[in-house]
Amino acid sequence: MWRSGSTIFASLLLSVAISLTAHLDAQVLEHRPAGNPETPGAKAGPARNDEALVPAKPVLAQGTNLQVEVTRHYPMKANEAIDARLLHPIFAHGELVVPQGALLHGKVVALGSDAKARLHARLRGDFTPFHTVQVQFDELELAGGAVAISANRAHDGSPVLHLSAPGVSPRQSVISRYWTQTKNQLHDRAAWFTAPGFGDRALQALYHQLPYHPERIEAHTMWSFELTGPLVLPSVPGCLQPTASHDAAGTKKPEAWGVNALLMADLTSASAKPGDPVEALVVEPVLDRDRQVVVPQGSVLVGKVSEAKTARSLGRNGKLRFNFQQVRFPEGAANRQVQGSLAGATAGSQDGLSLDAEGTITPRNQSSVIAPLLLTMLAGRALDEDGNITAQTGVASNGFGLVGRVVGLAAGNRNLAAGIGYYAAALSVYENFLRRGRDVKFQKNTRIQIETTPLRAPVLTPSSQ
Repeated sequence: MWRSGSTIFASLLLSVAISLTAHLDAQVLEHRPAGNPETPGAKAGPARNDEALVPAKPVLAQGTNLQVEVTRHYPMKANEAIDARLLHPIFAHGELVVPQGALLHGKVVALGSDAKARLHARLRGDFTPFHTVQVQFDELELAGGAVAISANRAHDGSPVLHLSAPGVSPRQSVISRYWTQTKNQLHDRAAWFTAPGFGDRALQALYHQLPYHPERIEAHTMWSFELTGPLVLPSVPGCLQPTASHDAAGTKKPEAWGVNALLMADLTSASAKPGDPVEALVVEPVLDRDRQVVVPQGSVLVGKVSEAKTARSLGRNGKLRFNFQQVRFPEGAANRQVQGSLAGATAGSQDGLSLDAEGTITPRNQSSVIAPLLLTMLAGRALDEDGNITAQTGVASNGFGLVGRVVGLAAGNRNLAAGIGYYAAALSVYENFLRRGRDVKFQKNTRIQIETTPLRAPVLTPSSQ
């Protein structure tokens, strides 16, 4: 009986021991970290650390503005492939992601009628059907390879115009100013013959005497367009570059910031009034000499129009000047008061503009007394009775291009040749002295450079941005 009880007790102890062992094994299996099924024994912790070391790819947001320039002439026809260079570097989150000069590929997608150019040409006997072009760029070349981009169509391209403020000039009398202006005009006309590319300019001048000539997209034509979707760029090491201003000797001006920005709305002397607000988006971070950020990318310059005059009759051009008084930083940093004026601009414009040391923009005065006088003298030669009628009518009838000369020579009529010549002289007088002057026009996204002097020069630490 005792042996039977002992056997039962031993069986119970063995059952309890087996149960405890199974329970402990289950607990160990429950808390064991799961490994990677493809790589047995791999741990999850180190894998997460490796992912944290991989840098995020830079992204250009939708609406990012790009300005490009073609470096050679292109035929003006649909589906013509076009290559252009980026005029300015692109920054994202304070780092350089697309360098200046990067190559973009696109093509001409549409041609439109240029009514203004056609009317101007018709008055001179040129019946070329002038067009405007619309270009769409779809690929960006980077060091890591080509990247497809989504962008809107670029239109209203025109030769790029770089403005820069000269040094402060001494006050001059009215006579001295006109003498300086005349010398500059003579210098520009002499440069037409002496500057590189004279052969091409002469050929184009000959073309414009014909009643019809081929059209082309001029070299150094600039287009501005925006991305219509986010653009993920290859991972490239960033290069934050300071944009502090320098003087002519190359030394930094104390407490001066050179800020590159884009105008956030159209601005023209035709409608602007003194006191109208002006805002510009900062597109490049500004660093001090210690490479500390003083104006982060994405800040907004806030200012107002200080002077505006609309163009008037008798060739009087418009005038425009605006200044900035505040930098509105992104969230997390207080706004700062500044004193800033326009120091430079990059715009596409057929109308030559000039910028003085105070930041006033005016169209260049292109009026000339020489052209009307010369055309009047040549027209009068047809009425002289003491010369060869063929030579005199050919010289006088130059007011309607090649068509006028052919008509004047074929008719052999002094009065007709003189009439064509006087027509040219009258047209020149109107364009130089009588017609309405030109207004200053800056389109939205015009790139400007502002020289600002901070009333308080903050250094933005990462915690304050």
